[in-house]
Amino acid sequence: MNVPFIDVKSQNAQLMRQSLAGLKKVMQAGDFILGAEVKGFEQDFAAFCNGKFALGVNSGTDALFLSLLSLGIGPGDEVICPVYTYIATALSISYTGAKPVFVDIDPRTYNLDPTKIEKKINQKTKAIIAVHLYGQPANMPEIMRIAKAHKLKVIEDAAQAHAAAIKNKKNQWQKVGVIGDIGCFSFYPTKNLGGCGDGGLILTNDKRIYEKLHMLRDQGRKGKNRYLHFLIGYNSRLDSLQAVILREKLKLLEIWNAARRKSAQLYSQLLKDCSQITIPWEMENYKHVFHIYPVLLKNRNQAQKNLAAKNIGTGIVYHRPLHLQAAYKSLGHKKNDFPIAESVSERVLCLPMHSNLNNQQVEYVVASLKQAI
Repeated sequence: MNVPFIDVKSQNAQLMRQSLAGLKKVMQAGDFILGAEVKGFEQDFAAFCNGKFALGVNSGTDALFLSLLSLGIGPGDEVICPVYTYIATALSISYTGAKPVFVDIDPRTYNLDPTKIEKKINQKTKAIIAVHLYGQPANMPEIMRIAKAHKLKVIEDAAQAHAAAIKNKKNQWQKVGVIGDIGCFSFYPTKNLGGCGDGGLILTNDKRIYEKLHMLRDQGRKGKNRYLHFLIGYNSRLDSLQAVILREKLKLLEIWNAARRKSAQLYSQLLKDCSQITIPWEMENYKHVFHIYPVLLKNRNQAQKNLAAKNIGTGIVYHRPLHLQAAYKSLGHKKNDFPIAESVSERVLCLPMHSNLNNQQVEYVVASLKQAI
């Protein structure tokens, strides 16, 4: 049996007819840049998340970078973020001239550990980026409490967490991306909601932030005059062809996420009694959308080789925390500075996970994994 780590082909095939029809319509109209499909997708996604304003941008990285700029963050400022995440989280801070300040992660969720945030706050701190890693929402109630106490802005990096949610005090599900001041999403093809190329989106309920972002993504322009520029902006626009595909996929996102959750539940049920494997932990009243299904193993590398020999695709996401990346050597961190992140990075193995995974494949992966260890 062959079990791929990810499978974007079968998902795209489900919507081929509708997508091609939409693409043809855009091509015939020549409505490529910030056209009707982009506006439609922005409205659809904002409504889906119960947010007020959405802007399509070039990538998830740009979404983070422009969001930081919209908050006035720049040289001399500091922004707190988890040390265990994709490097784009930190790069977006560096692009502004600000300094990323790393915080270790919670050993159960692998997200930013709120108990370690306040030690890193000083007069230079302007914001916190909370990453919803692997599709598991970060502890937003506690992060928001800390941010409010210190008058900090909160940006949600929801690149891996489309439609992940937390139950609020009213016992209602609140999707990530609209809990903080700004929410940032990626539509990289492998994401739960992925396009056929790069793409991203920014969500906010603050009209002033929205209006500034509107100019930042389109070279500082506003209004109908294309040659009036009101600030130093960037060329970061979601194109209409990607918007067509994403609008069609958004209609099925909840169904696809439910399929991921079902596969994750089966994985966890079959692995729960295996003492050598640590399975994902889902917080109570939190809805994990399992962009990734990570397990922790003592002999991760050998297990991965054994699974590959049985045609089972796996991934290591991520094998090196940010403080040990050469790109951030200048920050002066060393090994053992963030022990939880280092431990997770040395043991994590991500099992096959996508919306078309079936029970037989999950059972085959589990049986092979148990044999491998």
